[in-house]
Amino acid sequence: MAKLKLKGKELRAIGYPEGPVISIAMHLMERNYKHHTGEQALEILKRVLDAPGEFLADEVLAPIAEQLMPKPEPEGEDIPLNQTGVQYNVFGGEFIESGAMNQMNQAARLPVSVAGALMPDAHAGYGLPIGGVLATENAVIPYGVGVDIGCRMCLSVFDIDPKELTQRESYFTRELNEATLFGSGRQFDVMSEHAVIDRPEFDDLPILKSLKDRAARQLGSSGSGNHFVEFGIVEIIDKDVQLGIEPGVYLGLLSHSGSRALGANIANHYTRVAKDKRRLPGEAHNLAWLSMDEQEGIEYWLAMNLAGDYASACHHIIHAKIAKQLGRQPLKMVENHHNFAWKEMYEDREVIVHRKGATPAGKDVLGIIPGSMTAPGFIVKGKGEAASLFSASHGAGRKMSRTAALNSITKNALNDMLTKHGVKLLGGGLDEAPHAYKDIHTVMNAQQHLVDTVGAFYPKIVKMDGTAPKPWMKKGQDIVGE
Repeated sequence: MAKLKLKGKELRAIGYPEGPVISIAMHLMERNYKHHTGEQALEILKRVLDAPGEFLADEVLAPIAEQLMPKPEPEGEDIPLNQTGVQYNVFGGEFIESGAMNQMNQAARLPVSVAGALMPDAHAGYGLPIGGVLATENAVIPYGVGVDIGCRMCLSVFDIDPKELTQRESYFTRELNEATLFGSGRQFDVMSEHAVIDRPEFDDLPILKSLKDRAARQLGSSGSGNHFVEFGIVEIIDKDVQLGIEPGVYLGLLSHSGSRALGANIANHYTRVAKDKRRLPGEAHNLAWLSMDEQEGIEYWLAMNLAGDYASACHHIIHAKIAKQLGRQPLKMVENHHNFAWKEMYEDREVIVHRKGATPAGKDVLGIIPGSMTAPGFIVKGKGEAASLFSASHGAGRKMSRTAALNSITKNALNDMLTKHGVKLLGGGLDEAPHAYKDIHTVMNAQQHLVDTVGAFYPKIVKMDGTAPKPWMKKGQDIVGE
């Protein structure tokens, strides 16, 4: 007897709806009823379709019945956007893409929005645009923070002649290769110790319990995408009280990465919760928020802060490893988050300020704004400008998507750029080539009244992930670090 073979159109003919149920039904019937005729199999499937509830306990047919059961109405509420949005300021608007502007327009129309700003490195992401800053009233938006919670910069400045980077290039290359791990999902065989892994939130919050072991094994790793660890030349321009370093030339260690799988799982879990509770129209659905008065909002806030501290710990472990090998403690460490939310005062009231790909730039606050693997980054000091919600850009910003970069930039073009700037690249791909980024000098010029530049960092030996980006990572930077 020939084995049963069903066709999708046969299931549609007896009333099966389009969707996964058709392939599930075909697979289960062909595997478990392989000696039945097609007519017999379709008759069984018709009975399941007519009364799926009667087959929920059937050992074979239950998966089909579950797909056919009426879906419960979501418990959340439909929330319209306001007709007009809150006022927000745009910096460097002449070179910000329309997609980012449209996303910021939607964010400004949320009922919980108070004020906003768009930084000159802005480009489209998920929910809030990358480079978007949004102040809300008593509400936190998981995708307003981003998937890579607590993604941050960290710079250690060493009193070492940077000429050693050329004279002992192989030594510094080895230290970068041994200090951390790059690549999505990478974990250490030997775990680093840090107090952040002993935090009570890992036991108090259900979502975190299952993430603790993996977080421990990824502690001190760097991930993929636009994340890096690099040696370079630091130039301190003027004597600055906050920085506390004499003007001159130094050796610098700069890192950029976030909270790894821990932050991604927190972001995705609480985004689903927020979407279930509050349904927003169209593309604005990624801006669903959690109230700080409800349990889920409190949980997210605790988890977000844990992920931020975890990201900081990853950087500190990397820098401590390399400082030990160098036999020097840094003169100064400058660091900042740029995917986070803070409780701050704005116009005499407390708000939640989301900085998704934006650097805190409160009065005299130090931060790092990187360029690209060949362009300089800058040590900056905030001017405390309320018009930008006390924020600045978090980098040069992409001018080219990952797909566009992979399709248009050649290896020869990348190598020529590296040679021109005297940069040695370890790993890294065409999707992260300097050509894919805006001109950092143009971006910095657009925010002169937001930050003062107190120093510069010039990359010389750059370590990045060298694997090709996955298809879902090619669309933008949001998922892989910004």
